[in-house]
Amino acid sequence: MKIPRDYNEFENSLSNQEAPGDWPESLRALWYDAKGDWGASHDIAQEMHTDMGSWIHGYLHRKEGDEWNAGYWYRRAGKPFPKVSLEEELKGIVEFVIQNP
Repeated sequence: MKIPRDYNEFENSLSNQEAPGDWPESLRALWYDAKGDWGASHDIAQEMHTDMGSWIHGYLHRKEGDEWNAGYWYRRAGKPFPKVSLEEELKGIVEFVIQNP
């Protein structure tokens, strides 16, 4: 399955049983989180030793309620601690990944 063109296509892909294997790992991590599998998402993000991996890692720990740990990962990613809802942040990260494959 090709990379979604926009967030709506990403949302539509959530009806699939598995994340598309040919997607970048960042998009797969976000897909698992959007499907409610925080653990699978975290496992992928934890192995991504990039700014993007740190950004997703920060988002996941923020979602978990661990602001201290989230702050660490946002700083590693060079991102400020978000002031938007988790839903808005997820959408923003997905859109960023789609636009910057």
